[in-house]
Amino acid sequence: MKIAIGSDHLGLELKNIIEDFLKEKEIEFKDFGTISREPLDYPDIARKVARAVAKGDCKRGILICGTGIGMAIAANKVKGIRAAVCHDIYSTERSRKSNNAQIMTMGARIIGSELAKKLVEVWLNSEFQGGHSERKVQKIMEIEKENFS
Repeated sequence: MKIAIGSDHLGLELKNIIEDFLKEKEIEFKDFGTISREPLDYPDIARKVARAVAKGDCKRGILICGTGIGMAIAANKVKGIRAAVCHDIYSTERSRKSNNAQIMTMGARIIGSELAKKLVEVWLNSEFQGGHSERKVQKIMEIEKENFS
C-alpha cells in the first residue's frame, strides 16, 4: 500500500516523524512536501495529496497541519475524496470502518508524536466494513454530483 503524505510548515516535524514510522513498518510512501519551515498554504499540499489518492497513484493519504481541520476541508474538495480529522483512536478507526476515509488529517498543535504514530497504525490497519455504512457513503458521494448553479 503506497501512502501519500504531506504537511504545511506547522506539520513538518510531525510529518517527518510519521515518515520515519512508515519506514520502520516498511510501508511505501510519497512525500508531497513541505520540506521547509517557510510558511506554506496548506490547501496547496492538500490538493496534491488528495489528487494522488483520487487518481489511484496512492491508496491512502496522510495530511498534517496545525489542527488538521484545514487540510480535511481542502482535501474534501477533491472529487471522490473522503478525508477525516483523526485525533483519537476510536474516531480514527471509525473513519475507515464506517466512512471509508482514504485520507486522515492530524493537527501537529493538537496531538503528540506518540499518539500520532498510534493513530496512523490504527488507521492503516482498519478496513471499510460496508454493511449499513455502504449506503451512507454512497449518499455522501452523490452530493458531489449536485449542481446548484
